[in-house]
Amino acid sequence: MAHKYVYMFSEGNANMRELLGGKGANLAEMVGLGLPVPQGFTITTEACTRYYDDGKMIAPEIETEIFEYLRKTEEINGKKFGDTTNPLLVSVRSGARASMPGMMDTILNLGLNDEVCKGMIAGNPDPKFERFVYDSYRRFIQMYSDVVMEVGKKYFEQLIDEMKEEKGVKNDIDLDAADLKKLAEQFKAEYKNQLGEDFPADPVDQLMGAIKAVFRSWDNPRANVYRRMNDIPYSWGTAVNVMPMVYGNLNENSGTGVAFTRDPATGEKKLMGEYLINAQGEDVVAGIRTPSPIARLEEDMPEVYKQFVETANILENHYKDMQDMEFTIENKKLYMLQTRNGKRTAAAALKIAVDLVDEGMIDEEEAVMRVEPKQLDALLHPQFNAASLKAAKVIATGLAASPGAACGRVVFTAEDAKEWAAKGEKVVLVRLETSPEDIEGMVAAQGILTVRGGMTSHAAVVARGMGTCCVSGCGAIVMHEEEKYFEVAGVRYNEGDWISIDGSTGNVYGEAVATEEATISGDFGRFMAWADSRRKLLVRTNADNPRDTAQAVKFGAEGIGLCRTEHMFFEGERIKAIREMIVSDTVEGRRAALAKILPYQQGDFEAMYRVLEDRPMTIRFLDPPLHEFVPQKQEDIEELAADMGISTERLTEIVASLHEFNPMMGHRGCRLAVTYPEIAEMQTTAVINAALKINAEHPEYNIVPEIMIPLVGELKELKFVKDVVSATADKLIAEAGSDMKYHVGTMIEIPRAALLADEIAKEAEFFTFGTNDLTQMTFGFSRDDAGKFLDAYYENKIYEFDPFAKLDQAGVGQLVKMAAEKGRATRPDIKLGICGEHGGDPSSVEFCHNVGLTYVSCSPFRVPIARLAAAQAAIKEKRAK
Repeated sequence: MAHKYVYMFSEGNANMRELLGGKGANLAEMVGLGLPVPQGFTITTEACTRYYDDGKMIAPEIETEIFEYLRKTEEINGKKFGDTTNPLLVSVRSGARASMPGMMDTILNLGLNDEVCKGMIAGNPDPKFERFVYDSYRRFIQMYSDVVMEVGKKYFEQLIDEMKEEKGVKNDIDLDAADLKKLAEQFKAEYKNQLGEDFPADPVDQLMGAIKAVFRSWDNPRANVYRRMNDIPYSWGTAVNVMPMVYGNLNENSGTGVAFTRDPATGEKKLMGEYLINAQGEDVVAGIRTPSPIARLEEDMPEVYKQFVETANILENHYKDMQDMEFTIENKKLYMLQTRNGKRTAAAALKIAVDLVDEGMIDEEEAVMRVEPKQLDALLHPQFNAASLKAAKVIATGLAASPGAACGRVVFTAEDAKEWAAKGEKVVLVRLETSPEDIEGMVAAQGILTVRGGMTSHAAVVARGMGTCCVSGCGAIVMHEEEKYFEVAGVRYNEGDWISIDGSTGNVYGEAVATEEATISGDFGRFMAWADSRRKLLVRTNADNPRDTAQAVKFGAEGIGLCRTEHMFFEGERIKAIREMIVSDTVEGRRAALAKILPYQQGDFEAMYRVLEDRPMTIRFLDPPLHEFVPQKQEDIEELAADMGISTERLTEIVASLHEFNPMMGHRGCRLAVTYPEIAEMQTTAVINAALKINAEHPEYNIVPEIMIPLVGELKELKFVKDVVSATADKLIAEAGSDMKYHVGTMIEIPRAALLADEIAKEAEFFTFGTNDLTQMTFGFSRDDAGKFLDAYYENKIYEFDPFAKLDQAGVGQLVKMAAEKGRATRPDIKLGICGEHGGDPSSVEFCHNVGLTYVSCSPFRVPIARLAAAQAAIKEKRAK
């Protein structure tokens, strides 16, 4: 039997998501539930993959199958594709298995041409019907030109604006049938002007062109950016849904809308949404007209509203989650065009998960799986300072589309947002409305402010998904985009001016408003307790000062997995002493300089142990190359030489001698301690004395210092440094009359260490995987320079993600797995951790769980993310058994 690439909606169900995509699977499920869905068909994700495998061609047998299913659709709907008297018109929509809002392209009203329009009008002499036909036709020409042929929307928008100006009207809806017929002609002329060929009149050509365009859109730049942000593999492909058109723009008894079964911003249990009378779906999402709240539908069409509320309840109870639904009303008849688990803010995700447990719809374990770990980021970031907010003046108010606070300099284009942010500037992206092309600028911006659009506009949906603050539909703003300024109540705000926006209230402030730490709701503690009870991995933090340590403990860190001691050396007197050590020619000179640093180092450790109480802390000994501590500019060298009482020439020679061609693979890590054992002696003294002192102060604690020797690649070098550490530590503990224990371990960050982990474990009592350096050395490129060329690797599908952001499980991950297994073979009770930023990346955390690490360690604000990701990994493993 031939491979099946096409399914009627009636042949599928929600479990066929991988094959039918999210939209197709949910349409099929709604058909199975008996809900009013226009009966069409889905072309599978496998057809998309085959399209790319075949050199961007649709195979003849797939094309034959498409038209076979089109005939079935004609029979079900009693209409014929391309017929002039009773035509079947269709929409062509994409639908990947993971929801990608605004990333893919949709075409409505496909199948129209001049003859079909004339035939439809001949059968219905009502002038309003004629207007509807030409409105649908001009929309189709514009969408097809933009989506399939990539002729920019702006050319057509310009023609619409000129027509409205000529007629003296404000809205598209005020144009009559003759105007729209003329616009359709102008659009076709513009198409020919741009492409040098006539607009395709044959509906078959239109359909195949549209299907290919959906497949192509899977590989467009904005889809690639979104996929990289959300870990969606390129290999998944997208399905195509071909659905008979139903018309929200037919008359005043028709309309279209988007609704949520719960508030996607707060999680409150209430039906929320927007609709437009006499409009098509693109009008709501694009934000071209300002829609009415869904509650008003009860006044406009009470029967339809009642049916819609019932349908929404059926869907939420069936999926046991908040639903995001698209619907169209044609002549007071309701049609459901889509449902999916709705995108929501972090606060809403938490509230909905907890509420669904309290309502008895799901259990705690399922609730833990419902919140995306990365979303927690949005709960943990600053809000406006109350006093500053009180003093600030609201200049305008829009819709509170995505909560949080943002403060930054005004920019007007996505390109500028990206460019300014790359220079370290905080920016707020101000747009008439956003479109999918703006995704990179939206990612770079602190917040997004739009003049048009509702709560379900592109800006609102994408911002909520990213956890970015957004205010939409701020109609008080008069935009002068080309001139790079906007006005509110006659006051001008130029590019580069500071503004602040509050995504929780919709308020806009014409100044910088101070922000402060986020506060976490009671739901957060309850939800995270559910997660903690299910995870096996411990979660520590990377911190090297008491402030960050306290923050991490507050967020649930179970210790410190990485304390970078060199970060303690860069302040005032400390940096002077370190430089003094570096320029000393003798062991005595170095010891004298290190003696000055010792009290500072010990004091830092004491402060951190106090904050940690009896939680563990892994302290990494000095790691970076020494040149990082010495000045490079001539005037700084002169100043330091004078301070140290040596000649500028001598200091210049020392600085030059420290220069390395590849410092990241140079004289650093344990190599420093081999060359200068006195550094390891001083650091050991600081750690052990601090632990002894805090244990004495707090007998209830049982501090067991963990000393980590970095950059080891050979057992003998680890043993050399460990012997220095042990001799120093044992002497201090004996002198104190204590029986305090301590551990010495190493960082696995050189591939050779992973290959020889069984040998290294003879001396190392624990391994911590330094995946930043391990990634760098395994790939053979510098993490500081890789950004210059990685974009080309993404564009050419060589890499799908940044290996420094998400662990490369195929290569680096295999080294981690091998080292873990070899380490355990030698020392069964060895503790295994990971401390690169991968420790806060959900997919990397899942990998760490699967290979049996003891803990992950990440930056303080990512601790809750790692806790939740660890719980989800444990639940997935349990469910897979």
